[in-house]
Amino acid sequence: MVTEDQIDRSLRIGSERVRTADREILPVINPASGETVGEIPVATTVDLDNALAAADTAFRSWRKVSAFERYKILRQAAALLRERAPAIAHFMTLEQGKPVGDSMAEVQGAADIFDWYAEEGRRAYGRIIPSRTAGVRSLVFREPIGPVAAFTPWNFPVTIPARKIAAALAAGCSCIAKPAEETPSPTLAIAQALADAGLPDGVLNIVFGVPDHISTHLIASPIIKKISFTGSTRVGKHLARLAADGVKPATLELGGHAPTIVFADADIEKAAEMTARSKYRNAGQICITPTRFYLHEAIHDRFVAKFRAVAASLKLGDGLDPATQMGPLANSRRIDAMESLVSDAQRAGARIELGGERKGERGYFWQPTVLTDVPNEARIMNEEPFGPVAVTRRFKDFDEVVAEANRLPFGLSAYAFTRDTTTATRIGDELESGMVGINNMMLTTPETPFGGVKESGYGSEGGAEGLDSYLVTKFVTQG
Repeated sequence: MVTEDQIDRSLRIGSERVRTADREILPVINPASGETVGEIPVATTVDLDNALAAADTAFRSWRKVSAFERYKILRQAAALLRERAPAIAHFMTLEQGKPVGDSMAEVQGAADIFDWYAEEGRRAYGRIIPSRTAGVRSLVFREPIGPVAAFTPWNFPVTIPARKIAAALAAGCSCIAKPAEETPSPTLAIAQALADAGLPDGVLNIVFGVPDHISTHLIASPIIKKISFTGSTRVGKHLARLAADGVKPATLELGGHAPTIVFADADIEKAAEMTARSKYRNAGQICITPTRFYLHEAIHDRFVAKFRAVAASLKLGDGLDPATQMGPLANSRRIDAMESLVSDAQRAGARIELGGERKGERGYFWQPTVLTDVPNEARIMNEEPFGPVAVTRRFKDFDEVVAEANRLPFGLSAYAFTRDTTTATRIGDELESGMVGINNMMLTTPETPFGGVKESGYGSEGGAEGLDSYLVTKFVTQG
């Protein structure tokens, strides 16, 4: 196991490792205890300019490296991530709070992402178009777009950076990544695995600091040709405006508020068990977690009883304890948000079936919470809770529940449970969402697209679509 004093939480700029000496620093907090477990340096404008220069220089050579050679580096990085998974998982849990078993699974999943893009990068095919003129060839090439700025959140601190970094590098792009300051270690572990696998200096650079300063400076630079962001809708809109000033394409995976519809003919016990396990995974801090439960009036109480029992059985505690099933919220801001949203829902007439309070004073723990019969006027029915709070409403018919599910401007994920194939087909067609799970909760694999519609963003990560967003099309006519 890697020890705390062996973690190098530094900026990675070209071949340089910029550490905390003689500069502004930010603390890294363990959310299970509220204690400081490390520090990271804040990138200055000079640091950012150096990162831009490094990415620019590295891109000129990296784009010429064959897809097969890039494949070998990414595959070796995947192997190193698997080898180092226990240490990476330990520090992910220390910084983010999720159960260490979930952290282990996340690292393994990130390795799968690198494997997938290593292979997919070898298949970025162009084509030959039959020409109208004898002796003239019409050729279409797919080329890397250029240096990329990637901004990632704290809730999945290795999966989300892996999606962006692996796709960019497989396409032949260089990258400047700014992970969340709360969770620096996992992305640095990715960078180290890539470096040890043979990635040239400057192809991947890592910076931390003041988010708005970093994003504004990087996106304004003519060196950056594309951005990719995962985070809130509010920040995504801001970054989209900055990117628009330079006519730069953006992939934005923003907030959600996933409707979860349970029809009267569904397997109620199975649906309640499945959705409860999914709802409280990572303490509900997942953009695609089920949040708004629309339950047919005939089965509402039965579903809630089973769901509540599963939620009440979860062991809440420090994620480093192997017995823990739900860890703390990631920071004190999430505690404040839960208190505000639950109190507002109560005032609006919602009933608390379970939880509804902070647990203890040490760390940022919130009880698994179930609120029933929540009116649409409550803020939690309109704002993504991003925490361990499930809310329910009753419905009578198909058209009514579709209108309710599509009521909000978000469209990232949605779920439905029914035994009837006609209903399953109809609801899949009617839900306004980038991803829909019917009778299952599995929406994320390396080979499938991940993205939303409406104010949940645009563009996809994962699958062939994820690679495509880092490529541009060039047409060459040759006589």
